Amino acid sequence: MLRATLKSLLARKLRLVLSGLAVVLGVMFVAGAFVTTDTLGRTFDKLFAEGYSQTDVAVMAKPKVAVSEMEGEQVLTPLPASLVDQVAAVPGVAKATGVISDDGARVIGSDGKVVTSYGPPRIGMNWVGTDDLMQMRQGRGPEKDNEIAVNEAVAKAAGIKVGDRVGVLTQLPKKTFTLVGVWGYTEGRDSIGGVQEVAFTTPQAQRSMLGQTGVFTQVTVRVDKGREPSAVRDQIAARVGGSYDVKTGEQLAADSAAQFKEALSFFNNILLGFAGVALFVGTFLILNTFSIIVAQRTRELALMRALGAGRRQVINSVLVEALVIGLIAAVFGLGAGVGVGALLVTLFGSMSGGLDPAPVGVPLAAILSSLIVGVVVTVVAAVLPALRASRISPIAAMQDVATPDRPLTKVTVTGAIIGAAGATMLGIGLYGTSSLWLILAGVLVTFIGIALLTPLISKPVVAGLGRLFSWSVPGRLGRLNSGRNPRRTAITAAALMVGIALVTGVTVVMDSAKQSIAAQAENTVKAEIVIGGDQNGPRPPTFDDAVLAKTAALPGVRAAAGLWNDQALVNGERTYVDSTDNLAKMADAFGQASLPVLKNGQMAVSQQEAAEHSWAVGSVLRIQLPRGEEHNYTIVATYDEDAMPGTYFLPAAASKEFGITQPMLGFVRLADGATMAQVLPQVKALVADSPEVNATDRSSYINQQVGTFDTVITMIQVLLGLAILIAVLGVINTLALSVLERTRELGLLRAVGLGRAQTMRMVTVEAVVISVFGALLGVIVGAGLGSAVVQALDGEGITDLVLPWTQMALYLGLAALVGVLAAVLPSIKAARLNVLAAIAHD
Repeated sequence: MLRATLKSLLARKLRLVLSGLAVVLGVMFVAGAFVTTDTLGRTFDKLFAEGYSQTDVAVMAKPKVAVSEMEGEQVLTPLPASLVDQVAAVPGVAKATGVISDDGARVIGSDGKVVTSYGPPRIGMNWVGTDDLMQMRQGRGPEKDNEIAVNEAVAKAAGIKVGDRVGVLTQLPKKTFTLVGVWGYTEGRDSIGGVQEVAFTTPQAQRSMLGQTGVFTQVTVRVDKGREPSAVRDQIAARVGGSYDVKTGEQLAADSAAQFKEALSFFNNILLGFAGVALFVGTFLILNTFSIIVAQRTRELALMRALGAGRRQVINSVLVEALVIGLIAAVFGLGAGVGVGALLVTLFGSMSGGLDPAPVGVPLAAILSSLIVGVVVTVVAAVLPALRASRISPIAAMQDVATPDRPLTKVTVTGAIIGAAGATMLGIGLYGTSSLWLILAGVLVTFIGIALLTPLISKPVVAGLGRLFSWSVPGRLGRLNSGRNPRRTAITAAALMVGIALVTGVTVVMDSAKQSIAAQAENTVKAEIVIGGDQNGPRPPTFDDAVLAKTAALPGVRAAAGLWNDQALVNGERTYVDSTDNLAKMADAFGQASLPVLKNGQMAVSQQEAAEHSWAVGSVLRIQLPRGEEHNYTIVATYDEDAMPGTYFLPAAASKEFGITQPMLGFVRLADGATMAQVLPQVKALVADSPEVNATDRSSYINQQVGTFDTVITMIQVLLGLAILIAVLGVINTLALSVLERTRELGLLRAVGLGRAQTMRMVTVEAVVISVFGALLGVIVGAGLGSAVVQALDGEGITDLVLPWTQMALYLGLAALVGVLAAVLPSIKAARLNVLAAIAHD
């Protein structure tokens, strides 16, 4: 029986290529995810090991507000310069150096634009000389406060050279320096991991990066020869006390790499999620393929039964075929995944500005997951066809008929029950527990239920769609062919339905969120002019707070207010807080009732937040900002959270203890009678020295901010495009196998006068009807699921439901095109059939 199964498999190897290809594509994503994260993980291990290779021990102040890599950027707490001498006096310390190294030094290139960074930080540091890792390539280190040196990566990106006057943005307003040196790293590298670095003198670095002199961000230590860094670390820790973190260079490298790997795990989960979608769609394709093959092999399997094969042997025969296909597809998918992983690592490295990736490796998790996923998906999809094959009666070997189509009662009832269960899970997840896993499970179960109901739906819908093409004999034949086997049509269309439903659903949610946020902003923001910019690095763009006072003094300006933002601990709970130079003007910018100007020690809280914590005017809150000591603030006012840009407002003085001490946004109200044409050019001139920001009218700024949703939609559409590609393969596979199944029928049609062109049109109509049916079902289901999510998010501010009619019409049009393309090869094969051989085909 095994030999017969393998021979049968080899005889039909071309028929099974497309179903195997679906597994290959799904496994490719799975393997690619593990290869990418493993390679990047080893890359960061090497990166941080090199970065801390010149540090035996480091001393840092414990952060006031601890933030992980996934939650934001950690604000470093300055430590006093006196600590350097204290550490240097510890036995075993050969040298202790006060170091300033903090994100936020943005170089202005020769083109007048800030050098961007998509990932790596832009470090401002004090010059402490070169070491075994750093190599001076041109010039020297800075010796005066108006001099800087940069690494080669910055020099190339900015188009600057030694002797140039270079603008740099830091915690201070734009300042121009003379570039006196450019350095690189061993092995010809321009940077370590694409990090941009600017070195100042120590006093200038303290002022520019930390806003005060006499402080450092850390003390680095080189220990005496022969001493263990861990032993010296313990001695230093005992000397400096519990307010400081004292770690070896190896510990720092491991901790830093672990934080980046945490972020990589999130990326890994995203890729695995899309792999799951692709495999889910591929399951429909495999199920359909085996169902058709079993129907075609009715007489063959019945003959085996007549010769003595038992039901279990027939089941095993089909499952062995699935096992072989799954193994082969998993191996090819693993190979493709390695290639995809290498490509993603290369793209990540190029986008990171010079990250040198580790050699691409294939972790054990990638191998095991590829084999398990490939085999399990294929075998599970083949179970139902295998059971159906085992029920073939031996008498069928003597009948010249195919397996009769079965009633749809059971599958319809089952689909209704499963669909109701999925809808219930979705309802509880969206409107009750807000559990992401319950929502995802509900979506999956709902799709399965709808897929089971699709055969019942397909009869009337396919008949209706087919009438659009029934103006000719080939069109009528194609319509009848597409509706003759509801199960087959349904499974093929269901694969396309899942992909298009997900794309449509995501588009509905994103477009609704985009319009809701834009509408809310238009209703709440009354400021006619907004000062702000696009974030082009790890930190948001900022500008000199002196701009606000100058703007307020312009003719035609009624009020101008700035906004600072950072994370803080409010009564021990981490959250975001805002600061403004004038809360009364900020309230005016948002069209609110009068709020007081906050004095030191005073704050305003949203009414919703106050109610949640049972606070009232007069309540005192403990607030720890990223820098400085904990302070008590008294609530002096409350406001509607939906009408203002933040939950907590602190006075202007508090912003000096933020991680970023310059305003991120500015809001300008025009005086009565003033026009935008009069005021906007003057405000633009005031921010000319801040290349990261610009002054725009309110509508332009809002459109600029919500434009990020379009980017997200595009990325999701590209990733889900793989699922749609697999569904297209399903249409091709169904048509190809259907042509083989109807060989004799096609021969008879050709014999009675159906021409080659007419045969091709008939097959094309069948493909278009199936594709459009799947797309129509997809946009309806996707719009329904998306609408349900939008309704559930009503309390989160997404109040406007937007249905992307243009995109949905485009999906239907593309589905028709897909049907035409999918029919090319099967229709050509059908047209080229030898009439006499086809009539004699058994």
